[in-house]
Amino acid sequence: MKVKNCLTIILVICFSKFTFAQQNKQVYKSETLQIEQISPNTFIHISYLNTDDFGKVGCNGMIVVNDGEALVFDTPASDEASLELIIWLEKKQEVKIKGVISTHFHWDCLGGLDEFHAREIPSYASNKTILLAKSAGYPTPENGFKKKLTLKAGNTQVINQFLGEGHTQDNFVAYVPSDKVIFGGCMIKALGASNGNLEDANVAAWSTTVQKVKSTFPETNIVIPGHGKLGGIELLDYTEELFSTY
Repeated sequence: MKVKNCLTIILVICFSKFTFAQQNKQVYKSETLQIEQISPNTFIHISYLNTDDFGKVGCNGMIVVNDGEALVFDTPASDEASLELIIWLEKKQEVKIKGVISTHFHWDCLGGLDEFHAREIPSYASNKTILLAKSAGYPTPENGFKKKLTLKAGNTQVINQFLGEGHTQDNFVAYVPSDKVIFGGCMIKALGASNGNLEDANVAAWSTTVQKVKSTFPETNIVIPGHGKLGGIELLDYTEELFSTY
């Protein structure tokens, strides 16, 4: 029975990886920015941050596009890459950027925010994120919310919700119900990833928070981590297990 269960898990993970490989379509690539379409309304943007502790790190963000409008979740990690993303959306895709959302206060979420503000694109984050970004001297989102905020790109709804502390005390997730896609940000780890940056983490609460993410959005099919390869719900399971011993 145990062998059967193990084989089933292996087959599910392999099929999941195969499915994502078939669905993902690269639509833009430069030295500083990549964009891939992962579902009908959802894209992933990948930029790069040079760090002292981890070297050059790929940073993921999400874009939701529908009916001539777009929402950007976490800015690319630099002004240069953020400008590229804005130009690609406005000029190549001919869509209006309705807002940019930062899922926590670290630089890989809001480092390019000035480029969005220069174009008068509204920015959003939790009240905690705004306070922490100001305290750190980082670019600061303009519009805050306490626990939950629903935004729309065209007719596509995105739910932004704080469910507990983990990678930081302010980290929240963004869920696209129509595509069953969740952007977990740096709170969710790619398969095989290490603990990563724990400088502002609440490791004792992390696993419980991920459990809440799973129970709040049980229909999730695609999970985007803050760094590394996207996948399915196995990323939530992996992250929960990674921090379960704390």
